[in-house]
Amino acid sequence: MNLITTLRNNSKLLPIALSGLGAIMLFCSPSPTIRAAILALLSLSFLATAIMPEYITALLFFWLAMLFSVSTSDVIFSGFSSAAVWLVFGGLIIGSAITSTGLGARAARAAAAWLHGSYFKIISGLVTASLLFSFLMPSAMGRVVLLTPIAISIAEHFGFQEGRKGRTGILLAVILGTYIPAFGILPANVPNMVLAGMAETQYHITFLYGSYLLLHFPFLSLIKTILLTGLILFFYNDEPALVLHDEQRTIEPFSLNERILATVLLVMLCLWMTDFLHHISPAWVALGGAIVLLFPGVNIVSTAQFNQKLNWSSIIFVAGILGVGNMINKSGLGHSIATAVISLLPIAKQQDFINYMSVSTASALVGIVATLPAVPAVFTPLTASLAHATDLPIQTLLMMQVVGFSTIVFPYQAPPIVVGLQMGGEKPLVAAKISIPLALISLFFLLPLNYFWWKFLDWL
Repeated sequence: MNLITTLRNNSKLLPIALSGLGAIMLFCSPSPTIRAAILALLSLSFLATAIMPEYITALLFFWLAMLFSVSTSDVIFSGFSSAAVWLVFGGLIIGSAITSTGLGARAARAAAAWLHGSYFKIISGLVTASLLFSFLMPSAMGRVVLLTPIAISIAEHFGFQEGRKGRTGILLAVILGTYIPAFGILPANVPNMVLAGMAETQYHITFLYGSYLLLHFPFLSLIKTILLTGLILFFYNDEPALVLHDEQRTIEPFSLNERILATVLLVMLCLWMTDFLHHISPAWVALGGAIVLLFPGVNIVSTAQFNQKLNWSSIIFVAGILGVGNMINKSGLGHSIATAVISLLPIAKQQDFINYMSVSTASALVGIVATLPAVPAVFTPLTASLAHATDLPIQTLLMMQVVGFSTIVFPYQAPPIVVGLQMGGEKPLVAAKISIPLALISLFFLLPLNYFWWKFLDWL
């Protein structure tokens, strides 16, 4: 009893106690699958509650996984070889350049012309612009990496310094606005594309851009954009500082570094937008742009900036969360969880609404454990069994996954959200204040309304 009281009174001891308990359980567990489950639960609990810094959770995951042979090193450290980590690395360098050259501040002054007026106008304008940008640029991570430094400059332009609710709201408008509503746009998020690829290889079903947009965009994108705006205004409302109109401001000419950076960004944006032609990963585009900015003779990001200002904790954390997801996948834990969840569902033939709500909710629940990119990987192979149990078409059941994995409960489920928060210096809890209410609204209101939209379109 004294130990429990001590832990309750001293929250700093809680991570140590839980880590020690987890290590003991790992040592005593005979099965690799059980060890994977224990380590996944420990890691995801730390990430969901944010009781210690995210990069320490990632390092603890690496150490415990290797110490107790939970999986092989190529699985545990797979995040470091992932394109996502290199996209983050390139994005951090680009973000540093956008800030140091003053290009971000210039972009913020330009944006102020149509955002000026009220905090409502700032947030609604940024959320809408972020959603529209999802149509142009297919990589969610790339969008977040490109837009977050500009969002920081916009916040500073309107007088929102670090710690102000207004700054947090502006960052969330861009980060969440360019990720959550984009699930209604087929190529705009990784889980969408994983699902599309697996549907084609396993069931020979090809998703069409237009039909996918018609099915998902009204509720998963448009209505969620409105809800997202409202939630940000409710939790992070603030009063912007008065800014001068354009005609009262002296416009300075572009510096050489700004012109070089603008050119690099323009080339990168063109390559990101046309990846369906050249098939170069957004990560290698970002890395190439970063190398140009670091190159001797260009040196827009100096050695001192690289060594002192690059947020290495973001890279460690992203590699860690990707490693957790890969461990869950490779150990079979994800498939076991999905199978167990499905076995508990009240699914049956001739009850479309219950089947729709059950499968969509199950997809969302699996996303909490396995993270969003892993949902289609573990759920899609089970679709044939679901089709037999419900008498619904396979394509309809595949689309129900989208309704589920677009319902984000915790920020750690989505690497682009995590990266944006890290770049902006914000804690995951600030995004959870938006994502948890949005998930509840989606579950109890949007999902039932979306069901009737599907009935209208004759998908059910």
